[in-house]
Amino acid sequence: MLLGSMLLLLLLGGAGPASAHAALRTTDPADGTVLKSAPRTVMLTFTESVGLLDDSFRLFDPDGRRVHTGEAQHAPGRSDTARVTLPAKLGQGTFTVAWRVVSADSHPVSGAFTFSVGKPSATTATVDTGPVEDPATGSLYDLARYAGYAAAALLIGTAAFALVCRPPDPGPLRRPLVAGWWALLASTVVLLVLRAPYETGTGPASAFDPSALGRTLTSRPGLALLVRLALLLPAAVFLVRLSRRREGERPTRPTLATGAALALALALTWAAAEHASAGIQVPVAMASSVLHLLAMAVWLGGLTALLTTLHRTTTGEPGPDTPEDGTRASASTGGHGLTATVARFSRVAFAAVTVLVVTGIYQSWRGLGSWTTLTGTTYGRLLLVKLAAVALLLAAASRSRSWTVRLATADAETAVGEPREQTPKSAALERVPGPAVRERVPESALRSRAPKSALHARAPESEDRERVSERAGGPALSEAGVPASSPAPDAYRRGLRRSVLAEVAVGIAVLVITTVLTGTLPGRAAAEAAQAAPAGGGPTASVTTIPFDVGTAGGHGKVQITLEPGRVGDNAVEAVVFGPDGGLATVPELRLSLSLPAQKIGPIDARLTDKGGYWGTDSLNLPIPGTWTMKATVRVSELDQVSESRKVQILR
Repeated sequence: MLLGSMLLLLLLGGAGPASAHAALRTTDPADGTVLKSAPRTVMLTFTESVGLLDDSFRLFDPDGRRVHTGEAQHAPGRSDTARVTLPAKLGQGTFTVAWRVVSADSHPVSGAFTFSVGKPSATTATVDTGPVEDPATGSLYDLARYAGYAAAALLIGTAAFALVCRPPDPGPLRRPLVAGWWALLASTVVLLVLRAPYETGTGPASAFDPSALGRTLTSRPGLALLVRLALLLPAAVFLVRLSRRREGERPTRPTLATGAALALALALTWAAAEHASAGIQVPVAMASSVLHLLAMAVWLGGLTALLTTLHRTTTGEPGPDTPEDGTRASASTGGHGLTATVARFSRVAFAAVTVLVVTGIYQSWRGLGSWTTLTGTTYGRLLLVKLAAVALLLAAASRSRSWTVRLATADAETAVGEPREQTPKSAALERVPGPAVRERVPESALRSRAPKSALHARAPESEDRERVSERAGGPALSEAGVPASSPAPDAYRRGLRRSVLAEVAVGIAVLVITTVLTGTLPGRAAAEAAQAAPAGGGPTASVTTIPFDVGTAGGHGKVQITLEPGRVGDNAVEAVVFGPDGGLATVPELRLSLSLPAQKIGPIDARLTDKGGYWGTDSLNLPIPGTWTMKATVRVSELDQVSESRKVQILR
């Protein structure tokens, strides 16, 4: 099942580039802006802090040739803003800026935009802005990420199950423990090796570049992976000692503390390089992320361990530590021990689910920010799917809990009628046929003989209970005349096994959705990027494109209108007309007016004049912020003209 989920994740992850968690908020110059003179710097502001690469900025001239620029740097005191110095003389035409950075949660993000100096180029050159993501590198890296999550759940959850729930036969759990450790080791090595080509968008072969590997080892994601590798060594020593524990031995406090510390440290390596490490309330978010990951591992990994234990018990399949002669513990002893194990895991799972709910609510609020992003963003819709899957998982868990209560009750009733110890001689005598004698046992005596776990199970409320003992053989009978060795407990174990199997299947689906969520742009960041709120400091601009069509041949195109800075007060206006072929077009007249209907202001005539290639003015005054209506009137001939309107946001 784990292998099948990995293949499914590979298909999902390979369908397209992963969504990064840093979104571009603003650019200076703005995308599509026509400037009077060449800018000295290009500045990009993101929704969270970003890391820079050696080739984070690339500038291409109107002919598609690369232009030499300065070194990419962060703006002073701004880890979310990157800038690069441009040459003093760029010339005229349309320039393309290609950029690529690494978001604070370790995901690379890239893009491109254009600006024009003097006037836009008559033709647009085809520019290779570089790879967004290499398909092979992206698929392998995503597969390693998914395998790492699954391996952590298997390793931590199985170890916690063995220590806290104390199964009667811990031998079968050694295989999932070893498999989880090796899978986590392999996935971590793959992530470390592929980190550099994943950031730069190149093929897997570039992973063996010494300089690229050196850059990875000094980055925060690389350091987190190195720490994870280092933690796997003491984890291996701990697992060896855990496997040497005798059956039924209670773990000591130092053993529990060591296991908890290792699990906590491993979970921190994910929190330090993923979602929680960026955005708001980082310390609280990291603590919540660690608890969420550990609770997920204890529940889902514990379910896998419980399923393994139930499979060995109900099928009678020998484990790796079963003697060669095939001898096993008695059914009654193993059954009672299994019931106690299931009861312990039921309590542990309830605590894990509680932690998952609390931390999940906080992380959902932090990732969404508002109710509208729940249905209006990919992150929100994925979260709704996850909530539905978790609800289904809780329903399966409730069914398992019901089977647990039935099993505990059946084992308690069976335990009351069984002698504490049976020697081979007495067993031989009991096989001799003879009459069965009834003897009445008070309820208080039955309670004193029943195991502790049975006292918490639901039992009949009778004053006393009849038990049939075998003085000289013959089956013992219950009150209803059914043999005390009824196969009801085994039936309950099979039912519990099926319900736990369903839990594991749904749990894998939840793990799949959770892993996809870690690679999706959070709703809060998506909303911030959509609003495109400009950061303080530095000039900004508002660019609006208005299509027009007068209804005659060749009488359609679009007008690109730039307001600089797009704020309250004086604004410069530059309007460029493009014809049907996308090239520059000349028109006899272009008028522009703005109005604010909510405040009954306007229309304010911009009084554009022909500047030779574009229409503009430096004296448009907008008195208050708000959503203004921009109306452009384009006249293409003496008789043909058309007016179109668009909304534009004017900031304070």
